[in-house]
Amino acid sequence: MMLGKSYDEINAKIRSGEVVVVTAEEMVDVVGELGVAKAAEKVDVVTTGTFGPMCSSGAFLNFGHSTPRMKVTQAWLNEVPAYAGLAAVDLYIGATEVSAGDPLNRSHPGRFNYGGAHVIQDLVAGKDVRLRGIAYGTDCYPRREIDTWINIKDLNEAYMCNPRNAYQNYNVAVNKFADRDIYTYMGVVKKDLGSANYCSAGQLSPLLNDPHYRAIGIGTRIFIGGAQGYVFWQGTQHDPTTPRNERGVPTGGAGTLSTVGDLKQMDPRWVVGVSMLGYGVSLALGIGTAIPILDEEMAWYTSVSDADIVAPIVDYSRNYGLNEGEPLGHVSYAELKSGEIELEGRKVPTTPLSSYVRAREIAETLKSWIEAGEFELSEPVQPLPSAEESPGFKMLNYRPVEEEGGE
Repeated sequence: MMLGKSYDEINAKIRSGEVVVVTAEEMVDVVGELGVAKAAEKVDVVTTGTFGPMCSSGAFLNFGHSTPRMKVTQAWLNEVPAYAGLAAVDLYIGATEVSAGDPLNRSHPGRFNYGGAHVIQDLVAGKDVRLRGIAYGTDCYPRREIDTWINIKDLNEAYMCNPRNAYQNYNVAVNKFADRDIYTYMGVVKKDLGSANYCSAGQLSPLLNDPHYRAIGIGTRIFIGGAQGYVFWQGTQHDPTTPRNERGVPTGGAGTLSTVGDLKQMDPRWVVGVSMLGYGVSLALGIGTAIPILDEEMAWYTSVSDADIVAPIVDYSRNYGLNEGEPLGHVSYAELKSGEIELEGRKVPTTPLSSYVRAREIAETLKSWIEAGEFELSEPVQPLPSAEESPGFKMLNYRPVEEEGGE
């Protein structure tokens, strides 16, 4: 399709204050009222947002050299283990890491009161965090122990670097077979089809408004944790081969994003440690994108509504954990957001893990940044892999060591 507008033209409108921006929620009504062609002519940018648990997240920290110098080999931040196998004073703190000595699920269900995500939130909030480290000592790095307080304002570098964010659609979790409630990364799923848990902003979600990754790719500027950041690669488990409906929307989990942003610029409102009862720790994170309306096709994609988006209903008591069976059905986000769905002749209450109110706030914030000339669009330097370019997400080819040795 011939492009009607370019990134340069849209950014020029942003700089001049003439840009027309709507949220993805508003775009549904704009296209419904004006039609696709007129909406594409009128609107320049559509903003999106999502806020919910994103486990595959973390942060790189550089805390500077001590006197005498030290090459930290093991480290703990507020007693949460951090990965030190990088360089002398670089650490990576993963969002799902739990405190050393946490009872985990030995007393089921475990509470997982504090972990890596909470450390990240505390850093963003400007709180002092205890750094404890040990080393084996070298000629150039003779110090062997350190126990001190660090604060984000004193760190040389502190940036969020996340392998997998903003899933493009996802499962709806139910519990059909267990005789008790089950504790999962999708929250507590009640027995006897007592709840249907979902986690997506639906019509506001970034990749659901750009189903074929025309606008969101490597180098795309984004809202992340209240700051401006970027997409730097496709996310882990990126699977564009997932079947799609007539709107191009995947009918299950598909694309994902690897994201990066300056932790020092973030806001604890959008970076929140989460304790998942009986499961572990996660990070609730705000992500948003600004999608250029280059042509009618982009206007059509960004007018997707909750009624157009369906998600698979998956039994987490057996089928998910054992990796067997098929979805019990599919359901639209309009139905999920109504408060109940019908499954196997029964009314099942729905429970969101993500916040639609917060997603809307992110989209509105991005809209205000663009209208104020504070956020310009960046054209991707490389698109995310398409279905034709990707083998899809593969399960592990399990080979027991006792049966087959390596070369």
